Amino acid sequence: MSTTEQSATAVEHADELVTEAVTDSPAVAGKSLYLPLPPSFDSVEEERANRKAKLAAAFRMFSRAGLDEGVAGHVTVRDPEFPDSYWVNPFGMHFSMIKSSDLVRVDHAGEVVEGDRAVNGAAVAIHCAVHSARPDVVAAAHAHGPYGKTLSSLDMTIEPLTQDACAFYDDIGTYTDYRGVVLSSEEGDRIARALGHRKAVILRNHGMLTVGETVDSAAWWFLTLERTAQSQLMAYSAAAGLGSKPIQIDPHEAEATRGQVGFELAGWFQFQPIWERISKDAPDIFD
Repeated sequence: MSTTEQSATAVEHADELVTEAVTDSPAVAGKSLYLPLPPSFDSVEEERANRKAKLAAAFRMFSRAGLDEGVAGHVTVRDPEFPDSYWVNPFGMHFSMIKSSDLVRVDHAGEVVEGDRAVNGAAVAIHCAVHSARPDVVAAAHAHGPYGKTLSSLDMTIEPLTQDACAFYDDIGTYTDYRGVVLSSEEGDRIARALGHRKAVILRNHGMLTVGETVDSAAWWFLTLERTAQSQLMAYSAAAGLGSKPIQIDPHEAEATRGQVGFELAGWFQFQPIWERISKDAPDIFD
């Protein structure tokens, strides 16, 4: 999707982020209220710089959230000028240290075309396949979060137990065929098929992966998915003591709630406070 199309979609759905109670309030009647929307860019260079800074910020967020585990994990963003290539973290660099200038660009054949650092083979296998299969996907995120990988070892998917979980209602796939570390393009293709048209996929005995039309949304979906997995595991643990299963949200209500909290702009919007904090606290992400 082009920047213009993204902006049009954002404006179309912006009202879904503002409650009727606020917009109809006499206190704000006649006033023009500010609501952040995805930016537009005057040049491809400006857009690239923004995507890379957002990607660096996403890694800082992952680190602060405890989603870094050794050298595991990778987040990618498609290059705006060369959309058959994407930017990714250098292999072996701690998430908390990554700056824009550290990022490496890899093409869909898995070759490094910009940068001088090695790239995780699993990042190449998985993300090349996902970006190739989904032209709408601008960014993809995968990490070995403790709750996501724990839930991935169980015979279950994300259930509509909470409002936040509804963002993934009928919008998360499962890849059930664990075959060790993902290093082959064929394995990446199978994961891409399991993801399908959805925003997330559970990788059995491995972890989770999320995608979005921006770095912002892909990173947010991963963070909230990890927390949703944590909530679900805690709910089942507590329910075991009660001798009954957790109460699920009615399917009709779960689907309606997904329309309120699970659309693309909502994912982008949820990341903005995180972006503001990290870009202020860690200005070296722009370096």
